Amino acid sequence: MKTTRKSGVFEKVGESLYRYSSTGGYYARIKTNGKEVRKSLETTDRDLAKRRLAKLRDDLLKIDPSKGRITLSELCDQYLRTVHHQKEKTVERKKLIARRIKEEWPGGANCAVSKVKPSDVQFWLAQYKFGPASRNLHLAGLKDIFDMAVRDGVIAHSPASDFKAVKLEKPIRKTPTFDEFKAIVDDIRAQPFNSDAKDSADFIEFLGLAGLGHAEASALTWGDIDWRSERITTFRHKTKSGFAVPLYPQLRPLLERLKDNRTPPPDESVFKIHDGKKALAGACKRLGLPAYSQRAFRRMFITRAIQKGIDVKVIAEWQGHKDGGKLILGTYSHVMDSHSSRMAQLMTDGEPENIVPMKASSL
Repeated sequence: MKTTRKSGVFEKVGESLYRYSSTGGYYARIKTNGKEVRKSLETTDRDLAKRRLAKLRDDLLKIDPSKGRITLSELCDQYLRTVHHQKEKTVERKKLIARRIKEEWPGGANCAVSKVKPSDVQFWLAQYKFGPASRNLHLAGLKDIFDMAVRDGVIAHSPASDFKAVKLEKPIRKTPTFDEFKAIVDDIRAQPFNSDAKDSADFIEFLGLAGLGHAEASALTWGDIDWRSERITTFRHKTKSGFAVPLYPQLRPLLERLKDNRTPPPDESVFKIHDGKKALAGACKRLGLPAYSQRAFRRMFITRAIQKGIDVKVIAEWQGHKDGGKLILGTYSHVMDSHSSRMAQLMTDGEPENIVPMKASSL
């Protein structure tokens, strides 16, 4: 038995809105920049069709017709011309991402940017067997590229906008104990054939006693130290902001020894070296310790401060943080838990041992 295919007609049901009689589906028919755009609204619901029509109109207003033919490969080249001012490692990573897009994009990167679908983004990411951190970096690079296309009016919306970064587990990085720290400093200072041994030991010792990073330490000048108010003014390179830290009792003897009873000019560097990484690596190897980084001594400082019962908000201020201790609470939760357990033992129904009871006065 031969069946005949039922055909329908387009019925105009509103401004730029049409309904196909045989299926009930709605279509848009819009004139923009001298061209007619016809597109299915992919629904048989009239109210939904009206909303999609309004969104389509809005999207068309965002697009520059003169840029409609730009390819994904060309977009990558344009993007790379905007990143040369960034750090060398960052530029190299973004070049790698752009090269992978150009060489390994599903269907080829010579497609028009306007034709790229979210599924293309998904297929491109899925072909690599990298870990969560690398996936996040690739996704971030891809989003930057498509966001530039949105700003330039090439497309109305980024096909990568709905993809979320993978939540990374926070590792507990290796942190030296205070005894290990002192052993490392002593070992570096004791090397007889290293002309920089004393300077390297002073530099590493400062990191652990001041709780600052090697960038802050290497930039420190004598003018940054206020002996009278017992404060050190420094600059946190990571957040590009200045802050002050106390001249801690554990730190003052080291700086007084380096000052050596003289009045150095304010612009003179406190340390003769600007990086103790090589000396640190040698000491850890000789002592049979993990390969601690210079950053590990900052973690040691924070850990000790928490264990000594110093308020987290105060520690955050010492680190130049502006979040009231939120970052430290999240990063050092493993230390906070054990510290909290010790503090809980103080909550008894008797008087603490450090309280001396006073007899009531008869007056």
